Order: sequence, then C-alpha cells, then structure tokens
Amino acid sequence: MTMKNTANNALPDFGPEFGPCGERIACLREFMTPERYDVLRKTVGMRTRYMTVLAENMYHGQNAAALIRHCEAFGVQEMHTVETLCSFEPNPDIARGAERWIDVRQHPSTAEAIAALRGAGYRIVATTPHREDVTPETFDVARGPFALVFGTEHAGISDEVIASADEFLRIPMCGMVESLNVSASAAILIYMLSERVRRSVDGWQLPPAAQAEVLDGWMRASVKDAGAILARKFGENG
Repeated sequence: MTMKNTANNALPDFGPEFGPCGERIACLREFMTPERYDVLRKTVGMRTRYMTVLAENMYHGQNAAALIRHCEAFGVQEMHTVETLCSFEPNPDIARGAERWIDVRQHPSTAEAIAALRGAGYRIVATTPHREDVTPETFDVARGPFALVFGTEHAGISDEVIASADEFLRIPMCGMVESLNVSASAAILIYMLSERVRRSVDGWQLPPAAQAEVLDGWMRASVKDAGAILARKFGENG
C-alpha cells in the first residue's frame, strides 16, 4: 500500500463557490485572528468519517466523555450512541468542550443504529476480548469504512451486536487481566486505526464540501455574536 503524507495535503480555501457555508466562513473569518482560523482550517482537514464509533449504553459519564475526547483528539468527526438502558451524559469536566467539535448522533435502539450505519456503508466491528479474531495491527482498514462498537462498562457489547457484527476486534494482552476498561480500549483502538487509515486509505478525508459544512459550524460556535453578524450580512437566517 502507498503511504500517505497527510501533513502535505493541499487545503482548499472556502468562498462563495462552496455555497452558503463558504459565504458564512468568509464572513466570520474577518472576526477571528488568522492564527485561530488556521488552526480550525488545518483541524478540519484532518477529520474523517471513514471510521466512526458507536457507544452502546454507556453508564458512566466519565467514559462517555472520554470517548468523545478520543474521537476529537484523533480526528474522528462523528460518533453514534444507543441509549436504551441509560442516557449518554458525558461528564463535562472530562469532555472539556470536546463535544463542540464532533457530531454525536443518537439512535433509539441498537438495531436501528446498526441499520443506519450499514445503510451508510459501514462495516460493523465489535470490540471484544472474547473473540479470537483480528487485532489492531491485522485489521484490514482498506476494505471499506467501519464502525467500532463499544459496549457497557459491565457487560460489554450486547448479544445483538455480537450477532450482527461483520468482524470482531481485540487488543492482544500478555498480562493476567482479561480486558481493559472501555475508555482505555477506545483510546488504543481509535488512535491506532485512525493512524493506519490516514497512512493507507485513499479518500479518508472529508470531501471539501463536507469540510466546509463542519468548519462553518465550528466558526459559528467560536465567533461571539456570530448569529447577529450573519443576520446583518445575509439577512434573518444568516
């Protein structure tokens, strides 16, 4: 496979050719420092939806928050939640605002989440220490987009996920414990697989139009009184 140097990928600038998103970006750019804009622009250029995360019934707010931070830190733009047994309520002291920068999609049930992800072209990859299948080093990231499923802290992923999964992924260990907690497991897998995706998969980045849409949302959340500024520039709806 060809190795990709992601740091050198050209980043398009956004203007009216990107529609309303580009127009709003060009407007709001005048209200932030060039350095701040450059950080946001480079960050969105490293975002991916080629891989995503599904959190199934996270009981503990600290683990919910940790998954959001892991996704944000390693450039996974979107994560999904199922909340049939408990609400997904990230601890704000741990999330530290990471939820501002990624998209969290809620699903009413595990079956509907899996159906939605499959419909979007994702492989369903169950993370479990109880299946001798692939490891982060041997998992085929290039075979198509994939969704990593993490289960509850106590019971792990549900039988429904196990029955529906396309593949199983485990973290090999050489100690006496059988597994890591969900936060530690997620950090290892999201980091390792996102790095492998960027190095070996063509088209891992968001398309330019999707980058513009994400950046537009970030800038509206970052610029003080963005709504009023856009209303003055473009009318009531910005």
